[in-house]
Amino acid sequence: MTTAQPTASPESTGRRGLESSRPRRPSVARVFLAILWRDTFVTGKEFGLLLVQIALTPLFMLFIFAKVLGTLNYVRPEFGDLLLPGIAALAAFLTSLQSVAYPLVMEFGVTKEMEDRLLAPLPVYMVAVEKLLMSMVRGIIASACVFPMGALVLGGAPWRASGIPLLLAVLALGSWVGAAIGITVGTLVPPHRISIMFAVIMAPLMFTGATQYPLVSLDELGWFQMISACNPLTYVSEGMRAALVPSIPHVNPGLCLLALTGFALLFTAAGITAFRHRAQK
Repeated sequence: MTTAQPTASPESTGRRGLESSRPRRPSVARVFLAILWRDTFVTGKEFGLLLVQIALTPLFMLFIFAKVLGTLNYVRPEFGDLLLPGIAALAAFLTSLQSVAYPLVMEFGVTKEMEDRLLAPLPVYMVAVEKLLMSMVRGIIASACVFPMGALVLGGAPWRASGIPLLLAVLALGSWVGAAIGITVGTLVPPHRISIMFAVIMAPLMFTGATQYPLVSLDELGWFQMISACNPLTYVSEGMRAALVPSIPHVNPGLCLLALTGFALLFTAAGITAFRHRAQK
């Protein structure tokens, strides 16, 4: 006795055929890397403008504070060795911060470009992470450009091969902290107040970040030492001095790495939370 075999209905056959013909949804990693590559390509095209943005402030600070004042004997000749690591730290930190804060304000509030990015098949927090990584890259490039400029202006740049691992670790963490602060500011501040906010933020960050002085030398100015110790940029400056010119008094490198890791985690959590809240508006 034979049994009749069930036959697939035309509807189920058509459904299976339709599903098999649909293009596969790309993986999260592939979409993330595609967006990252697109931003890297744009950065490459705008490298000349980026270089001008990077070069001006460090170049003038090195020239005035080290070259001019040194020639006039207002500062000691070795002041350049103290200043250059601080300027490199400043370039990494501020470039990372500015590279994400200004674009986020524009993309959320003016051009609405962020709406297109949020349509990508990515979790919302991954869009913020991509912005953070791209800004970190810009910050590292900025800091790397400071050393040849310093050698050009000062006639030489402090360098120590054994300090390279610490230098890279401090540079990566410092750029990360700057980018995380940029995400926080760029998502929380409305477009019409961003100029005022940067005027309020930038000067204190630049002049309390130990870029022009060692933190441990401020014992007679205890109140200012406490203010500087609360600035994340201080630990980037001190860590880079520890890597390049350990003969200059500096904060313990382990403490610098610990402080920068704490700031990075704190501002990354704050920035991604603020980004997700702003994206859902």
